[in-house]
Amino acid sequence: MLTDSVDMLKGVGEKLKNDLALMDIYTMEDLLHYFPFRYDVAEIKPLSELVHDDHVTIVGQVIHDPSITHYGRKRSRLTFNIKVEHAAVKAVMFNRTFAKKHLPQGTIVTLSGKWDAHRLQITVSNYQVGYPNTDVHIQPIYSVKGDVKPGKLKVLIKQCIDHYLDEIEEILPDTYLTAYKLPTRKDALKMIHHPSSQAQLKHARRRFIYEELLLFQLKMNLLKKHHRQLSEGRKQELDDAKVARFIKKLPFTLTGAQRNSLDEILVDMKASIQMNRLLQGDVGSGKTAVATICLYASITAGNQGAFMVPTEILAEQHYQSIVKLLGSETKIALLTSSVKGKKRQEILDGIKKNDIQIVIGTHSLIQDDVIFHQLGLIIIDEQHRFGVEQRRTLREKGLEPDVLFMTATPIPRTLAITAFGDMDISIIDQLPAGRKEIETYWVKDNMLDRVLQFIEKRIAHGEQAYIVSPLIEESEAFDYQNAIDLYHQLETYYPAHIKIGLLHGRLPNDEKEGMMQQFIQNKIHILVATTVIEVGVNVPNASVMVIYDAERFGLSQLHQLRGRVGRGDQQSYCILIADPKGEVGKERMRIMTETNDGFRLSEEDLKLRGPGDFFGKKQSGLPEFKVADLIHDYRALEVARKDAAYIISNHLLETDRAYLSLNKMLEEYTEQQRFD
Repeated sequence: MLTDSVDMLKGVGEKLKNDLALMDIYTMEDLLHYFPFRYDVAEIKPLSELVHDDHVTIVGQVIHDPSITHYGRKRSRLTFNIKVEHAAVKAVMFNRTFAKKHLPQGTIVTLSGKWDAHRLQITVSNYQVGYPNTDVHIQPIYSVKGDVKPGKLKVLIKQCIDHYLDEIEEILPDTYLTAYKLPTRKDALKMIHHPSSQAQLKHARRRFIYEELLLFQLKMNLLKKHHRQLSEGRKQELDDAKVARFIKKLPFTLTGAQRNSLDEILVDMKASIQMNRLLQGDVGSGKTAVATICLYASITAGNQGAFMVPTEILAEQHYQSIVKLLGSETKIALLTSSVKGKKRQEILDGIKKNDIQIVIGTHSLIQDDVIFHQLGLIIIDEQHRFGVEQRRTLREKGLEPDVLFMTATPIPRTLAITAFGDMDISIIDQLPAGRKEIETYWVKDNMLDRVLQFIEKRIAHGEQAYIVSPLIEESEAFDYQNAIDLYHQLETYYPAHIKIGLLHGRLPNDEKEGMMQQFIQNKIHILVATTVIEVGVNVPNASVMVIYDAERFGLSQLHQLRGRVGRGDQQSYCILIADPKGEVGKERMRIMTETNDGFRLSEEDLKLRGPGDFFGKKQSGLPEFKVADLIHDYRALEVARKDAAYIISNHLLETDRAYLSLNKMLEEYTEQQRFD
């Protein structure tokens, strides 16, 4: 049985069994699904075409029995000559005395290894008795742990294939195998371990890419379905006429993307299912305007709204802009840790009695003494900055309130539907008309003087500038410009009337708030900062963003920093100071100067960094796929997503016998994910 322990295989004792356990290999099924992490693909070429020091593959006949030389402690060298074309090629293997018995005189052998063209010699890394199956030799490479040797692992996998492969069940209905021209699960397993050609390997990989993505999308669809079943609650009786009148009175016209997102959110709020939606939009795309309309809509249903943000500055900023839009229509309060004593108690009483309809705040909103009369809508801005428990605590302050998460980090659609598959997603991918595009330039260190002079000219016109550095203070590990040194250098460089401020994450909160307020009020002309200013702060008068050592940042982070300017009427600029040594760094700088589209940048960032780094390893929530790649396999992801939605909506897992094996596999997969 596939559930048999690996120690039932010949050659697996207690020690090897424990080492295999380090690789999460416990059963025959685990072993069969332990796939190579890469393949060495070597084309067999004539000797005259082999390049010195390259990894090559050659085929020849052993001229004489191998000889063995022992040296050092337990070290050996095995040498023999093989006839290739009309030449004698010397072959050298280290610490593989056992190979002598496989290679007697006259044996045909395929050797792969490092080629020495001067000595006509190959240092062998892999060998195979006999001719390869094709002119292209494909060698699977497995990752190993403990004392497990790659060769031993291959022997065990072959044993397992020989004795257990016939027990592999097909989990995909025949209709999918036929429609997508996929091999059976059994054939694909054999081919992925022992491909005889690149076409066969591609065929096997296609099978497992689709299978992995389909299982994952089915899981996400079931999660969403489960959430909807649990979340049957009260629907909000919105006053559509009032909402329409409010939108007409706004001092701007909503973009098409804002309108579409708003319609999706309002439909959710009217439904008798708790909303669980992510609103993502680029910097300056107008998410706050959409959020404000939604808060007002909830009030027309007699409910209250809560808007939680990560920092006091951001809370103050949202408070000002929402008060400006709603005017006297509603009673709005700002609740942060700075609000204390009598003032705080008045706000708490107002929230409890429904005298306050909208409350905007930080973590202060989740304190025990904050009690809502009837909370209808929760909006959480930059949701990744809050923990799961904090978000849950706020949710529990109402009776199944609708929840809208917002993020200004554009996430590629393929990644969003995977990482946030249990949420509905609305996207604002259009900027308001008339907004001036930020001009972005990439310069080297030797142009710093010109950059500083340019900043001085902008300040003379009444504007302000950010200068961002990746480090707070000097580090022995990195020779990058740091914020504290930079601050002192600029104080020396500029005349006294140009005021310079310093802002970084190690400052106490009240100092950070004070520094930011001075910058907002134009009492500080240049703010030297770390990435603490990346999210949310709105200073329309700031028109220049300079980023030191820009190659140290990812594209999405550079774009977020750039989004701190370009918020006023004047032309704004982003200047990247960077001297990247590698091609990836140069590519980042080039892309930044070419586009202001955050969604395109996030796609490019994903290609350069990969999904784990894009989100951060720990909080990504992304599964570790064995074969699938979310970046390159996005077409397969879309196909799997549509198929999963069709299967779930038509209840095929429960009602169609052709889907029984898939349903069983999904249950095992979901259980495994729960414990990962």
